[in-house]
Amino acid sequence: MSILLALDSLSATEALAARLAQAAEAGDIIGLTGELGAGKTAFARAFIGARLGVSEVPSPTFTLVQVYENENRGAPVWHFDLYRLEKAEEIFELGIEDAFDDAICLIEWPERMAEHAPEDWLELHLLPGDTDLSRRAALTPHGARAAQLIQHIAAPDG
Repeated sequence: MSILLALDSLSATEALAARLAQAAEAGDIIGLTGELGAGKTAFARAFIGARLGVSEVPSPTFTLVQVYENENRGAPVWHFDLYRLEKAEEIFELGIEDAFDDAICLIEWPERMAEHAPEDWLELHLLPGDTDLSRRAALTPHGARAAQLIQHIAAPDG
């Protein structure tokens, strides 16, 4: 069950990120797709801020991964930006397998994983909206847990 959501402002995008952050658990993998400037990093910043209360969330464009520990002993959040990868196998040098097991993963440019993509992950594709600050978010599950996350987002009280 895929869903398409209209996000009429940055605050609507941040609200979606907060809802997803509330539902996420260790082992959840959220892939953020879309063109350059689509809002992937803005979504990740809002997710991490809502989940962990972190206000400084730099883009991992050059470091490729940023790890945010949860001070309340919950799952850490690993934020990956795979844009600069040249080969899909390079994901293993980032410790991504450990993150898949024990963390919540936000992965910008997940298509760069190619055949190494996990079996169960939520794809969140950001598309332009009608204005410069609006977006459309297409959420597609790739597995049972990802489908549960979409159900949470789609629920009226989610």
